[in-house]
Amino acid sequence: MAAPTTAKPAPDKLRRVVAASLIGTTIEWYDYFLYGSAAALVFGDVFFPESDPLTGTLLSFLTYAVGFAARPLGALVFGHYGDRVGRKKLLVISLLMMGCATTLIGCVPGYATIGVAAPILLTALRLVQGFALGGEWGGAVLLVSEHGDARRRGFWASWPQGGAPAGNLIAVGVLSLTTTLLSDAAFESWGWRVPFLLSAVLVVVGLWIRISVDESPVFQAALASAERRRAAERAAGRGEQPPLVAVVRQSWRDILVAMGARMAENISYYVITTFVLVYCVDHLDLSQQTALNAVLIGSAVQFCLIPLFGALSDRVGRRPVYLLGAVGTGLWAWVFFTLLDTRSFPALLLAVTVGLVFHSAMYAPQAAFFSELFATRMRYSGASIGAQFASVAAGAPAPLIATALLQSTGGSGAISLYVSAAAVLTVLALLAARETRGRDLAEVGAEPGTDDPVDPAATVATKARTTS
Repeated sequence: MAAPTTAKPAPDKLRRVVAASLIGTTIEWYDYFLYGSAAALVFGDVFFPESDPLTGTLLSFLTYAVGFAARPLGALVFGHYGDRVGRKKLLVISLLMMGCATTLIGCVPGYATIGVAAPILLTALRLVQGFALGGEWGGAVLLVSEHGDARRRGFWASWPQGGAPAGNLIAVGVLSLTTTLLSDAAFESWGWRVPFLLSAVLVVVGLWIRISVDESPVFQAALASAERRRAAERAAGRGEQPPLVAVVRQSWRDILVAMGARMAENISYYVITTFVLVYCVDHLDLSQQTALNAVLIGSAVQFCLIPLFGALSDRVGRRPVYLLGAVGTGLWAWVFFTLLDTRSFPALLLAVTVGLVFHSAMYAPQAAFFSELFATRMRYSGASIGAQFASVAAGAPAPLIATALLQSTGGSGAISLYVSAAAVLTVLALLAARETRGRDLAEVGAEPGTDDPVDPAATVATKARTTS
């Protein structure tokens, strides 16, 4: 493959961008995962006290799933403006929205105090969380991808992905500490609110760091080119296609690939980290602390593994690493619950950790893979739409479906089949995809004035022949 032409950024500048994206995404995922863990542990009793425990959990997961419904809308809005005005500005807005919503969740009175208004307020704030996260992910990974060079893009772009396990690690860690220090009655009464209120402090830190970074140079160059193109089209009496329209028209296949690639990754993650709390506590009668500790350790291992799998994707390609994770997830789904059913903590820890290892193999190359699928002028829209629309069908109902399957069958076989089916969909999507490793993001896109995508590898090869 010909050498990429994107200029190599200054190491200090790139590290600052990576740090800002990682810290920002960690805070946003902390806020988002905190809700999921609290939904599994306490929201059923606080906001749906008149239901039996498993039904109350099911209802709390329903409010949890509502947040996913807002993520596609966030992807559309943030993607459109992110492709028009820049990645950095939209990332600041998304972090601020997420932090405010999470802090307010910690202030919502329970059902015993204000009745049905309590779950309604909870659901409204969850919608704001989902809307913010729908715009966060695409901007964070693109900011790093477009600052870095093609040779190590998988490694550098995987760091914002580390925000998911890091956020989950902090969320579960704070909940674990709270449940350890407080009695069950104190935790249910007020202790669960403390982690949500802490979000206000984290957001101030995240905003200070995120504001300090520069806009993506690839986007700045594309914006200047877009201004010239818009001026020419206005002079010719033609209107420019919005990024959303352009990406759906020109790159719909890549959107479908991204959506399919997300199925196993998204579903398995929420089964392993969120539903596992319900399965262990309500089905196996294990303590909350036992389940939380397993997720805590597994998340720490995953945080360390993500950059390693990202670096591996720079050497062997995005698809092989992703396929390893998808196939492993489909097979491990059958071992996972067998280990949980032993009620042994070492077996529980092994089940969660290995499951997150396979998830890491999918999640790590995802940032670079999705970034390389789309042109700069529609990249935020394309990556966000592909990722977030899939989350509605994948991550949103995953704990809900798993809980319903457990309630209706009394066992885990149907849940394992559910995860394996998602893995099959992801494998098929990856087999239909093109390998993107080594693409120059400044080259990926369509020639101005045409609807024909440019093959970056062919463009570089043409340049090489011309210069020789």
